[in-house]
Amino acid sequence: MAEIRIKNLQKRFADFTAVHDSSLVLEDGKFVVLLGPSGCGKTTTLRMIAGLEYPTAGSITLDGDDVTYLRPRERDIAMVFQLFALYPHMGVRDNLEVPLRNEGVPRAEIDRRITEVAGILRIEHLLGSRVGGLAGGDRQRVALGRAIVREPKAFLMDEPLGTLDAEFRELMCVELRKLHERLKTTTVFVTHDQNEAMALADHIVVMNKGEILQADDPHGIYNFPSCVFVARFIGRPPMNLIDVRGAVAPGATKVQVDGQHVEVPIVEGAAARALLGVRPEHVRLLAPGEGLGGKVQRVEYFGSHWIAELQTDAGALKAVVDKATRPVEGDRVGIAFDKSRLVLFDADTERLVPSVTTTAHRPSMRHG
Repeated sequence: MAEIRIKNLQKRFADFTAVHDSSLVLEDGKFVVLLGPSGCGKTTTLRMIAGLEYPTAGSITLDGDDVTYLRPRERDIAMVFQLFALYPHMGVRDNLEVPLRNEGVPRAEIDRRITEVAGILRIEHLLGSRVGGLAGGDRQRVALGRAIVREPKAFLMDEPLGTLDAEFRELMCVELRKLHERLKTTTVFVTHDQNEAMALADHIVVMNKGEILQADDPHGIYNFPSCVFVARFIGRPPMNLIDVRGAVAPGATKVQVDGQHVEVPIVEGAAARALLGVRPEHVRLLAPGEGLGGKVQRVEYFGSHWIAELQTDAGALKAVVDKATRPVEGDRVGIAFDKSRLVLFDADTERLVPSVTTTAHRPSMRHG
């Protein structure tokens, strides 16, 4: 078991607070991604879990033991860095052996582990090579191998794919997920790339300005964003946010947008001012005069679909349109939404307004 718990974690650097009072349970055997923009506190959180930074306040437990102020080598974790942190003057085998030799592991056990890890990562043919002559993807495999060979309680990864090109990143995402399915070791992975997060994670923790905004599985993060920031940060294109006229009260089944009534899931909260959230793929184009009125301003082709930018009296929004139907720039269109996929946000607090659909979804991760 390698459950990681952080409770009321805080980190200050002089007058700057990098992490604000964060609490989170990272379940044993799960692949957890800390996601957010640069400077949001995700790497600082990871470094505190690793023991590379000590918290200003709060606690960290690993496998039930308090490790808050233990040194990294006392925590039984392995870390993979963005810049590999390999010894370039050594060979691949020597790089893999270093952590085991430092721990006093017997030679026979070292050989067994290296043979096993090389097979898992398919780097058997590289064991006799120098690290300095390897391509970026191969060096990342070696860095992963050096972490895996220790058989730690948890893996911590700080943007390990950040230096790879797009094709290699996509390949390594697939390989990392396969590796996790095989090893089932608790993994905490830091990235600012939402595509990596959605492809890899069992659970995603979205952070901004040192705070945890939402912790959930990819489905919950995408479909039920906890606030406007998450709605805009996740998704390409991001969620459309449309001004709603008038207050929204509990029990409401419709809201007014651009003079039209739009059906929504039964509202369980309230807001004096609200924003209607809808993903572009849940926007449908109709004949002019049906639904909301809009005009096609711009069209982009993505091979499998079109992205249409629409202008309405309620503001601009985007729609994903099937590749067989090309929207024409300048045309007037009607606009409708998939009712079951709509969410509402309080325009003042920018927090999600509860509805029957959001309440029915139970977040898969504990935080707060």
